[in-house]
Amino acid sequence: MISKILTVLVISFLSVVAVSGQDSAKKTNPVGTWKFEAPYAPEGYTSGTIAVGLDEQKYSTTMVFTGSENKLPGEKVKVANDSVSFSIYLEGQDIKVMLKIENETKMSGKAVYTEGEVPLTLTKNVDPETEVKR
Repeated sequence: MISKILTVLVISFLSVVAVSGQDSAKKTNPVGTWKFEAPYAPEGYTSGTIAVGLDEQKYSTTMVFTGSENKLPGEKVKVANDSVSFSIYLEGQDIKVMLKIENETKMSGKAVYTEGEVPLTLTKNVDPETEVKR
């Protein structure tokens, strides 16, 4: 009888520890300004910034290439689990951007367009002057 009670207590304890371990996995917030590098992209599109915003529980993105002041708004923005995806319209075509949040200051992914895909690496800009308003 005591061994059954002890077994139930041990199983209960281990279950609580396992469940609370899953809950403690912290979601990384993608909101902010991210510098991106895309060394294999066509000339003029190899670097810039991607701003991720959150307003009224809806995410938005804006992409700006280095040397340009043209802000490209993201369409169909989705943020789920550890990923961010959106599309931009550039030079007559839709480009799908898919990113994986690696940690609080790093994302990686790719931009897919008609001629293939381009790898992207992003680092979060911690400069408060260029940080997206939260």
